[in-house]
Amino acid sequence: MDMCAEKDGLREHLVKSLRGGQAFVPYRKALEGVKPELRGVRPNDALHSIYEELEHMRLAQKDLLDFALDPDWKPPKWPDEFWPQPGKEVSDEEWNRTVNGFFRDLNRAIRLAEDTKVDLLSIVPETENTYLREVMLIIEHNSYHLGKILDIRKALGDWRR
Repeated sequence: MDMCAEKDGLREHLVKSLRGGQAFVPYRKALEGVKPELRGVRPNDALHSIYEELEHMRLAQKDLLDFALDPDWKPPKWPDEFWPQPGKEVSDEEWNRTVNGFFRDLNRAIRLAEDTKVDLLSIVPETENTYLREVMLIIEHNSYHLGKILDIRKALGDWRR
């Protein structure tokens, strides 16, 4: 197999993993039908709410992409700028902003993985990290927190396969 075909295969696998649904429930399926009154509810002290997890996913994914693609990137403050305030009732407007923002940036990550002008093994300027590392972090982070969302939905009695 030549190097170009290997890179195309890698890109294909990254895109499939970003989209989800291979080893875990697809993102859209995991988020569809969440009862509005349960979006901000923490089922117990050990778990966040569905909204908190998804908003955290959105913020972290955006940060990872901006780190890789924006030369003027500045790091957000941890943890304040990576997690929403707990225990709030979540309006339809806030929920839709979070869901749409998550998928908008997920599509940015997919475009990055597909962009043959970007050598995924090259170093992001002014860093020690590769583009591949940033894409892999998005995949790993999103899949971890998606699993938490499903656990929260189960704990709240709001999940059916």
